[in-house]
Amino acid sequence: MELKLYDTLTKEKRAFAPLDPANVRMYVCGPTVYDFAHIGNARPVIVFDVLFRLLRHLYGDKHVTYVRNITDVDDKINDRAARDYPGIALNEAIRKVTEQTEMQFHADVDALGCLRPTVEPRATEHIAEMRAIIEALIANGNAYVEQDHVLFSVATDPQYGTLARRSLDEMLAGARVDVAPYKREPMDFVLWKPSKPGEPSWPSPADIKTEGRPGWHIECSAMSDKLLWEDVKAKLSPEGLKHPHQFDIHGGGIDLVFPHHENEMAQTCCAFHNERMASVWMHNGFLQVEGEKMSKSLGNFVTIHELLNDWPGEVLRLNMLKTHYRSPIDWTLKGLEESAKTLDDWYAVARDLPGERSAGSVLEALTDDLNTPQMIAALHSLRNLAADGDELLRDAFAASLRMLGFLSQTAGAWNARKQEASGVDALQVDALISDRTAARARKDFKESDRIRDELVAMGITIKDGKDPEGKPVTTWEVAR
Repeated sequence: MELKLYDTLTKEKRAFAPLDPANVRMYVCGPTVYDFAHIGNARPVIVFDVLFRLLRHLYGDKHVTYVRNITDVDDKINDRAARDYPGIALNEAIRKVTEQTEMQFHADVDALGCLRPTVEPRATEHIAEMRAIIEALIANGNAYVEQDHVLFSVATDPQYGTLARRSLDEMLAGARVDVAPYKREPMDFVLWKPSKPGEPSWPSPADIKTEGRPGWHIECSAMSDKLLWEDVKAKLSPEGLKHPHQFDIHGGGIDLVFPHHENEMAQTCCAFHNERMASVWMHNGFLQVEGEKMSKSLGNFVTIHELLNDWPGEVLRLNMLKTHYRSPIDWTLKGLEESAKTLDDWYAVARDLPGERSAGSVLEALTDDLNTPQMIAALHSLRNLAADGDELLRDAFAASLRMLGFLSQTAGAWNARKQEASGVDALQVDALISDRTAARARKDFKESDRIRDELVAMGITIKDGKDPEGKPVTTWEVAR
């Protein structure tokens, strides 16, 4: 089954051919850890988790390396630390903010059913690699030192603008460019800058006497180049395997195309004299909330953490995947309600089957540039056939759902999570259902109907069916 992916750089969908099928390499830009992640941040996390799962399915779990970084040095982090911990040294306050926010992020994305990346480096752990790339850029004539800053000279890179597909004039007109006396040209961007008193700082490159810290863009170039090739590090020598300074897939949100990914590509390719940084650039589309751009001023800014108080993580996951990753998505309450009902139904059919082999129709959709709407249509078709009694397809249905990050909870845990959000007493519901089952067994249908009506009045929907052995079974869910 051939995997096809859309490349933002070439604007075409083509067959994916990894540089080394024994180790497929993917890098995705991760969070800047200063606050709760919002639902827009969840989109690339979920999208590239699905791609990670698909790559593992196609190439083997041990043959895919997924790196997603954590940015833990940034002005926003400094500002948050100074605001929240004014009584302690800034560096200590920064550590508190980044550690707490990183834990919050992990808890949230774990609840969304996402696998942890193979490697999840912190930017501050790779300052030496950043300095090495900066030194190479200076030596190549692509960067210059001015007033204790190191800047990338955009004019020295003839490829600059090819990812965003905009000219320098267009990029200058559409960007918020810092006007600074240390820049030769307005589009030049910072690779390294001096630290202010109390801020995190490290010895600077290029014999700059003042200590400083890296710019944002250089972080990802350094971490991807180092960590995606750790498996062959021992062979990287003049006599052995040559480091290609390129990898297979670079992912992130569409908002990162310019300037972040454009700048990443420029500095990496110029430092290592390469034409490509990544074989495929993939970007997910924007997210709106109820038809409007999400913003705090509109009052529709919502975090993953807040949503998880009202919805199981799998509902958020399914709701995100109903729209193709490259298309804009409108995040609505109605959509969440529909996703919850769909998952209730899927749980009722798949129950606790382990599932051994994913369905070909589901994989076929995913290998077509992660066509998740088509994937969901395939899952609905499988569900209908499985509900009609085809046990092989029921197993394939369960296997497909698990491969995609669903059915991570038992049916009982799923109901418990929903009732927790709704305030329903699960033990009371289970007791009533047990009483109703006993009444039906002794053919006391008047009592059975009375209990059913009591459950409906509590906001509970019940479904009567049979288990694989043909015995009566009743499942329940909170009506939405």
